[in-house]
Amino acid sequence: MNTGNSPLAAGRARLGALSLAITGVLFLLYPLVRPYADEKSMQGAEAMASPAWVAAHLFGAVGFIFLALGLLGLRIALRETAAEPLASRAVVVTWIGAGLTLLYFGAEDFSLNAIGQRAVNEQNLKLLVELTEAVRYNPAAITVFGAGLVLLAVGVILAAVAVWRSGLLPRWSGVPLALGFALFIPQFFGTPAMRIAHGLLITAGSLWLASSLWRAQRR
Repeated sequence: MNTGNSPLAAGRARLGALSLAITGVLFLLYPLVRPYADEKSMQGAEAMASPAWVAAHLFGAVGFIFLALGLLGLRIALRETAAEPLASRAVVVTWIGAGLTLLYFGAEDFSLNAIGQRAVNEQNLKLLVELTEAVRYNPAAITVFGAGLVLLAVGVILAAVAVWRSGLLPRWSGVPLALGFALFIPQFFGTPAMRIAHGLLITAGSLWLASSLWRAQRR
């Protein structure tokens, strides 16, 4: 199959592959660096108040950005295949999902960090619990967050289907990443070990798709 890739397009697709690889690293750092504790205790307040809390959520937030860039590179690589329209839809849906998700991630990162610091300084657990629940479970906020994560899952699944149909990349190379984002909401209810395992799944999926995309451009 003639993919019609110019050197410029191939270079952009390789940047997409690099973005996917970075995505994988960031989504592994997110659960590894994040401190875990009972969030209705002073240990939980100290966890939220820590620099590790801010760093971990920044890793996750930037991971969503690089995911969107990576799928743009995938769409460029597939532009002369029958899967290009589906890859384009995947990019649009993923970008919208990432934008909605980042609104909530910012609050989770910086607002809860400030609440944790104040709770620690005042040794006030009631303040911690009340304000944390107000930030996390605000109806508008949780709706936007849920919608963003669902759209991210749909976007990455569409990308996996585009990979499967493209004839350019290994059929299964998009499936683990799609599975990782399909499980993004359930993993929030898992143990720390399960959340780290989920990060490993996204990392493996990102690196497989990245390496497949890179090799395809070299061919």
